[in-house]
Amino acid sequence: MALLSRPPRSILKRRSSISTAAQAVFDAAAVMGLAYYLIRQHVGPLNADYTVLLLLLLGGMAVAYDQFGLYRSNSNRTRKALNLFKAWTLVFAFLLLVGFAAKQTDVYSRLMVGKLYVLGFFVQIVLHMGFRELQIRFMRRAVEPDSVLIVGTGRLARYLQNKISNNPWLGQRVIGCLALPHSEPGRPDGAMNRMQEPSDFGSLQESSVIGPFEEMLKIIDQHDIDTVYFAIPLDASDLIEGMYFNLLDKHVAVHWVPDIYSMLLVNHSVREIAGLPVLTLSETPLTGTRRLFKACEDFVLSALILLAVSPLLLIIAVAIKLDSRGPVFFKQARNGWSGKTFSIWKFRSMYVHASAGGQIKQASRDDPRVTRVGAILRRTSLDELPQLINVLRGEMSLVGPRPHAVQHDMEYSQRINSYFARHNIKPGITGLAQVRGLRGETTDIEQMQHRVEADIEYINNWSLWLDFTILLRTLGALTGRNAY
Repeated sequence: MALLSRPPRSILKRRSSISTAAQAVFDAAAVMGLAYYLIRQHVGPLNADYTVLLLLLLGGMAVAYDQFGLYRSNSNRTRKALNLFKAWTLVFAFLLLVGFAAKQTDVYSRLMVGKLYVLGFFVQIVLHMGFRELQIRFMRRAVEPDSVLIVGTGRLARYLQNKISNNPWLGQRVIGCLALPHSEPGRPDGAMNRMQEPSDFGSLQESSVIGPFEEMLKIIDQHDIDTVYFAIPLDASDLIEGMYFNLLDKHVAVHWVPDIYSMLLVNHSVREIAGLPVLTLSETPLTGTRRLFKACEDFVLSALILLAVSPLLLIIAVAIKLDSRGPVFFKQARNGWSGKTFSIWKFRSMYVHASAGGQIKQASRDDPRVTRVGAILRRTSLDELPQLINVLRGEMSLVGPRPHAVQHDMEYSQRINSYFARHNIKPGITGLAQVRGLRGETTDIEQMQHRVEADIEYINNWSLWLDFTILLRTLGALTGRNAY
């Protein structure tokens, strides 16, 4: 009898385990237990208002903890604690936002909520660290680790070997690596490529080679291998197809770890489309609800800031008119998100002049074109304030890569590889490059290279948390040494 035709099973699936599920349950139980105790202590019997608070807290934890991958990540203790702090803080920011929106913040005890925030974080830290220690001890004593063979000897293979060896809770033990039939091609040494690699790529030890690729089947039998990882360059992927069917007869698990770190990755990810695996190498991080969150952040904050500084804007406008002839505002074409051109707004900080030969020259320190008021505006970055209008119009964001003049974009794109990748997100009034001091005139190509690296790093790691952090750091960077 012929088998019924069925749609293909989704090839991508999230791995989970009893330990991670148990940890999530214990986190929720500990937080709910602590919250109930604090409510009884500060308020009295649990009422409807606090029941809603507990339900929102649980829902916020489920979303935020999944967003930060707390139960999927095998990161070290410090990184896990930092991610937990970010996720826990995001949950309370969500509760605060809901409270303000519903005008119910005065219903709840601020002391109780504050204690829950502080004590809840430390209770979960203890639980996570305790689970990690128990898991390590259990894996060492009760489970025989799988024997692992890694195909490849390059940087990715060494990184994989290092991670498996330093994570005993994975339950795997690396026997060694196999050398490929041909030497693995060298990787470009440019900073833009090194930036994509994990931070500890450069400090890895040499691979422990136990034989050539041609002897794989014999080595699997000799060492009783359970798992094989192919960690090879993309141009050597044909080796997998040639060996895979032979491995099926060896009863081993086979995994492929493609080496994509030789390319410039922009917000890379792995997903599926109709059950088919899709490896995304370049994409904007602002998709779906993330785009909505970014837009809400920009609209609300820029409107509040614009309202707060409106008297200052009026004073600056009067000062510019009294100081020199010309318009109050300066507008110039810039490339924005996805390369779309828009007119950026600034307070005029220079005397009205014509560009020599049609060439736009960057402002430099002690530039004679800068007016007296303009010098103050540029030193304090107050000339950028009219860009809040660009943010409200949706052309810019509060945080993002700084937009350059169109002419400069064309020049740098010919000298810096993948320069336009920085346009995978809205340009911003401030950005990661600016708070790191990478602002002002770029006198050589390396300075612009570092600025572009910071922009790509921002795109790859975008989150509302990162935006808020950059906004806070911007307050201290407004009058930095590169502001002129």
